[in-house]
Amino acid sequence: MLDPRRLLTFREVARQGSFSRAAEALALSQPAVSQQVGALERELGATLLIRGRAGTVVTPAGALLLAHAEALASRLELADAQMEELTAGERATLRVGAFPSALATIVPTAAVALRAREPGLDVAIEEGTVDELEAAVENGSLHAAVCWQDARADRREREGLRRSDLAEEPMVAVLASDHRLASRRQIALSDLADETWMAPESEGLFVDACRAAGFEPRVAIVTRDPLAARAIAAAGLAVSLTPRLLAGLDLPGIVTRPLRGAAPRRALYAIAPAQGAHPLARELVDELAAALSPRRPATRRASRPGR
Repeated sequence: MLDPRRLLTFREVARQGSFSRAAEALALSQPAVSQQVGALERELGATLLIRGRAGTVVTPAGALLLAHAEALASRLELADAQMEELTAGERATLRVGAFPSALATIVPTAAVALRAREPGLDVAIEEGTVDELEAAVENGSLHAAVCWQDARADRREREGLRRSDLAEEPMVAVLASDHRLASRRQIALSDLADETWMAPESEGLFVDACRAAGFEPRVAIVTRDPLAARAIAAAGLAVSLTPRLLAGLDLPGIVTRPLRGAAPRRALYAIAPAQGAHPLARELVDELAAALSPRRPATRRASRPGR
């Protein structure tokens, strides 16, 4: 079996691109770092790193091993965080991450339901992108997170994390209340082809949906802030799409309308560590799913015996 210390030393040299910088980061001498990497290469019978004038470069064999070294480092970081919590008795704290529209809707509902059944529970919540949330759950700084992806895309999975699907939701059009199309019960995306658009990014789900409807949207405003997007739409500066989750929020100056035909959809899911998850992570997933169901309010569930 490979020595994990040698793997982590090799990883640091590859990351730093230098034996001397790796030695400094690891608080070791440079000869000690060279000896560990050399021993690893002899054990494997392969050259992992090549020193050159531009720095230390990873070989193809080194690139393969580096992926395993990165996975090892991530699992060790997670184990360290979980063990620290276990020894400190931090069951009473649940750290949850989510994207903005989930923070404005289902996450507070789920947190309230959990705290109703666990009166001593402290729920810490933070916002992030899907990439940031996955990394935070992977390294243990978050216990669980709510994420999303385009429902048409390949299922997003990450090694070491368990994914729990919650729901799929369609996008709806968001317009100023005095927009020429505001009185319609439904809107076709093609009806908005000549409008100025607002989107969370210049490419992605919104833009792809417009292209599928036969036009290239003129995206003049880019924002991920749901409240800012609402204000911009209310001012009549742009039209946009919004998740159905947010369509129920009563904000003045805008209307939301279902899209005629096949509306773009996003898949909502929760993630937690595949091993050593927080004791309440599963219950959080249950409450998030309940919050998404109009027939099953998350706060109505009774306390479990003995809690």
